[in-house]
Amino acid sequence: MTAMQGARRRERRQRTALVPRRRRVARIRPGALPGTLEAPESMAGQPPRITVIAYGPDTHVEREVARIDEALAEGTPASVRWINVEGLGEPDVLARLGERFGLHPMALEDALNVPQRPKVERFEASFFVVLRMVRPGPEVEDEQVSLFFGRDWVVTVQERADWDVFGPVREALRQRRGRARDAGADYLAYLLLDAVVDAYFPVLERVIESVEALEDEALEALPETLPRIQQARRNVFTLRRAVWPLREEIAVLERADAPFVAAETRVCLRDSYDHAVQALEVIESLRETLTNVMEVHLSAQNQRLNAVMKVLTVMATLFIPLTFIASIYGMNFEGMPELRWRYGYPSALALMTVTAAGMILYFRRRGWW
Repeated sequence: MTAMQGARRRERRQRTALVPRRRRVARIRPGALPGTLEAPESMAGQPPRITVIAYGPDTHVEREVARIDEALAEGTPASVRWINVEGLGEPDVLARLGERFGLHPMALEDALNVPQRPKVERFEASFFVVLRMVRPGPEVEDEQVSLFFGRDWVVTVQERADWDVFGPVREALRQRRGRARDAGADYLAYLLLDAVVDAYFPVLERVIESVEALEDEALEALPETLPRIQQARRNVFTLRRAVWPLREEIAVLERADAPFVAAETRVCLRDSYDHAVQALEVIESLRETLTNVMEVHLSAQNQRLNAVMKVLTVMATLFIPLTFIASIYGMNFEGMPELRWRYGYPSALALMTVTAAGMILYFRRRGWW
């Protein structure tokens, strides 16, 4: 192993030790009543970033507010209002949204207790959708997005405020592209869901590139290949956990008979369903490929180990008769022949040399070496 490879391995170990794994199970305090809103411990007290967009065919207002009441006061009766909350540090914000739009307390609890399994829940006048955004990187990270929407409003709640995939949707509303500002809140919910689905594909492309590189490295049986294969498997698992339930979610929304979900929006959801199926097919293919890569890597390691053991076995076999000859002539008993012979030492060495050469020639003819 070169010094550079050793430095890379030490750096990777330090990075793994400093960056803890994200929690994969929702935090539920034992004994808490259903519908209790509590901020995650790591975010408690951190004010969220709140943005509001109110738009119609001829109007568009977008601004960031400091208090949730300012966002609730924005808009006109004829416009669609989209409130985006980034951060889970203040449960009172979600409680206030629940009071204003009639959101169920259990749905608000699911929005705070992350991560939840992606799902869709239908209520009397609204839908609750749980999605998972993914961001590219050496380790694929996922983030929960809770989406509530009704007749003329949409509320999105994100775990963190440092990144999202809704930029194209905001730009479409600003520039009045397509039907973004002419349709209702259901179409905006579709655009947000479609943005999450479309964001999977750049991440998939990077994972595909890494898996293709691993296919070439697997035959070399390098020690650092195995951790990279395991990292790729974790990335694929993260993507699968996000995409697998998505087909069912979109199918539920497509079959919804709610009066505030237009028929045109259901048609658009079919395209998102196709994209979700396509992403899932790629993920399943990557899982099979990584399994094959792991098997090839282990086979290459075993083959290299067998080659080393073969050489060691041949060397040990060569020294067995030489050790036998040396042990006999090293006993120094009285009456041994050739013990005081002048040419005994060179004759013993010559016998060992001839024996070793004959064994090597025999091994080569049999194809053992």
